[in-house]
Amino acid sequence: MRQHNILLLTIAIVICTTATPTTAREAVSDVATGGFKQIPDINTQEIQEIGRWAVAEHTRQASDGLQFKRVVSGMQQVVSGMNFKLRIEAVNGDGKEGMYRAEVYDQPWTKTRELDYFVPTN
Repeated sequence: MRQHNILLLTIAIVICTTATPTTAREAVSDVATGGFKQIPDINTQEIQEIGRWAVAEHTRQASDGLQFKRVVSGMQQVVSGMNFKLRIEAVNGDGKEGMYRAEVYDQPWTKTRELDYFVPTN
């Protein structure tokens, strides 16, 4: 489904960039370049909530008792929705704090959120 959405977005961008004046074409290009960029403020409620959700989803899948503490850094990528690469601090079932990497895909208008990747960091 994501590949289909990306294809539709790509087609829309091509149409917009060939049929619009230069200033609009530049604006579309800036938004849709697709590269990961540093999240300017990881302390926003939205970013912390996505990190909290990632830990809860991991815990639901792994049944390991991991508990969210905070998102410490992250990057985001505009797609048909948003991809996030987050570095998360969490506490395991033994009370030991650790760092984890999570990748989350979020598309709010369809209420889609997927945990693509979740691993401890060294």
